[in-house]
Amino acid sequence: MPKTKARFSFRRDAFLYLLLLLPVVYFVLFRYVPMYGVTIAFKDFNIFSGIWASDWNGWAQFQEIFSTREFYQVVRNTLVLNVLDLVVGFPFPLFLALVINEVRSRRYKKTVQTLIYLPHFLSWVIVGGLVLQVLAPDKGLVNIVLKSLGMAQIDFLTNGPHWVATYVAVGIWQSAGWGTILFLAAMTGISPELYEAAEVDGASRWQRIWKITVPSLTPVIVLLFVLQVGRLTSISFDRPFILGNPLVNDYAQVISTYVYDVGLKSMRFNIATAVGLFQSLVGLVLLLLTNWMAERNGQEGIYK
Repeated sequence: MPKTKARFSFRRDAFLYLLLLLPVVYFVLFRYVPMYGVTIAFKDFNIFSGIWASDWNGWAQFQEIFSTREFYQVVRNTLVLNVLDLVVGFPFPLFLALVINEVRSRRYKKTVQTLIYLPHFLSWVIVGGLVLQVLAPDKGLVNIVLKSLGMAQIDFLTNGPHWVATYVAVGIWQSAGWGTILFLAAMTGISPELYEAAEVDGASRWQRIWKITVPSLTPVIVLLFVLQVGRLTSISFDRPFILGNPLVNDYAQVISTYVYDVGLKSMRFNIATAVGLFQSLVGLVLLLLTNWMAERNGQEGIYK
């Protein structure tokens, strides 16, 4: 009976299985097969000998990276920047979605959605060029205006704390539109009858938002929050690399740029692999821990 059901299911949904084949092949080739390269973290890797022929040296790479002060500095910078993105950047799309959802004019709503979503399509190279033109110390538009008003210039890109604030603000501007669309899409699933009943009962607009909209979005909020916490030790390469500069290296050097400098530019691939493996394992632990806490508090986790 199970074999008969399996054949029937395959014949009935053969086209869907065919569509599924391409992403499965992609994940196998580009996600699972490269996992063999993780063994470089435990080998005295020689690029000419290859992975298989290189000698094993155990935990030597991990002992080396854990004994350097620079490694702890880049881990600290990565956590600080990601925590700021989480604390400041995560609620911002939700706030925008709640505001846009209350707008009655469909034309105005679509215009605002387009404008806030447009930066998501810009690469960080273009964003970095725009930031440099607007916030550069001497020739940036903002500092030119400040000087014309007789005010002191602000070193957005050359002062450490100012650079961190600029990094977070630019990240929110670039990615807030995507998060807003996710929350707006979730809001379409809320029954209009709930709002009509609340309005009949005399609930104000703020009360309808707080008592209906926000609780209805809780599963989506929890899911996105769990995924965001799981990425606390992971950080993109392009954003800190393009926005950073040697003057703020103590704040801008993160794990991804550290792997590039030490692992790739110095041709120490085993060190780069060890750092990447450490980053992935810590991220996995944070993801599972946050998901467990969410499920323990009665929320739906990433497996439901």
